Amino acid sequence: MNKFLLEGIFRRPLTEAAPTPEDSALEELARAVAGAGRRRLGRSLSIREVDAGSCNGCELEINALSNAYYDLERFGLRFVASPRHADVLLVTGPVTTNMAEALKRVYDATPDPKWVVAAGDCALDGGCFAGSYAVVGGVSQVVPVDLHIPGCPPTPTDLLKGLLALLDQPAGRPAA
Repeated sequence: MNKFLLEGIFRRPLTEAAPTPEDSALEELARAVAGAGRRRLGRSLSIREVDAGSCNGCELEINALSNAYYDLERFGLRFVASPRHADVLLVTGPVTTNMAEALKRVYDATPDPKWVVAAGDCALDGGCFAGSYAVVGGVSQVVPVDLHIPGCPPTPTDLLKGLLALLDQPAGRPAA
């Protein structure tokens, strides 16, 4: 027992290093997203994440946006539990047969103006699950998509860049 205690005292911690000053670009990006949301909506951006049948790789990266490193809450961006409070639906995964109706209902429950962001390669066209009997296809097969963020999975920085592109687009025009 003493051996383990001594090793624990003298061993370096198994944690990641603190962010470096170069990570200020990430903070600047998050501030730009928050500012664009306030200009466009007059308030902070509210995001409702919808898992339409993914492998959860994209969800891990989306959840990272709320951790201490990215901490979107400090910029006024927030994830909400109800689609009735959301501005953006962030949809991941291929839409499974069982989730198609639920996704339509979530879309209908979200007030206008609303945007739909398909995050990840599976949300575009079904990804590696395309052609399965249990998959309808990409998100655009069920609801209109305003922006697709590619990646398997997309990084948190890519997600932030996508949200900024969404908010910076002219009103009524989908982003590329």
